[in-house]
Amino acid sequence: MEIADKQACAELIQAWGFYRDQGRWSELLSLFHPEGMIAVSWFRGSYGEFVERCRQSFGQGSLSKHLLWPSLVRGKGTRAVAETNVAILVRQEIDGVLVDLTSRARFLDRIEQREGRWRILERATVYEQDRLDPVEPSIMFVKLMQAANTAQYPAPYRYMAFRVLAAGRTLASPVHYDGLPETEALKGRFEAWLHGVG
Repeated sequence: MEIADKQACAELIQAWGFYRDQGRWSELLSLFHPEGMIAVSWFRGSYGEFVERCRQSFGQGSLSKHLLWPSLVRGKGTRAVAETNVAILVRQEIDGVLVDLTSRARFLDRIEQREGRWRILERATVYEQDRLDPVEPSIMFVKLMQAANTAQYPAPYRYMAFRVLAAGRTLASPVHYDGLPETEALKGRFEAWLHGVG
């Protein structure tokens, strides 16, 4: 894979964070192939529907920021897979308490070149670790967490799950994390695709 192609794939991934956080919907749509798919904590399905759901909820009670590290891109011919560390920062009010979520995760992307242009074909987010903090420490936050029963969720996305449900959304099962059988199968499928299978 040429350096220019790796750079094009990496810039595609970086652009996603800017467009998503700033509500630049037409540009966000342009980063994926039309049949693209995406899996995050609260959504699994077509990328077009994901962007529309983001657009509908933009500015409606929570603010998010995606901090993306440089991507590791591997390619063969017109196919590439990329792995990108991301910190997802969300500010949200839950039961009258303003909180900040910090989630560490990775984006796993299948990227394909068509007619000379690279676009993402599929993205899955793999969650690693998270935490929830009050914007201002208070007894209300302590009581909120005492009633939250967050231990029912897997540790890699425990507080993300709590936040998603508090926002009135549902979890899109399976939510990926390392060691989960479905996640390990997904990694294998991405690797096989890179080598021409599927």
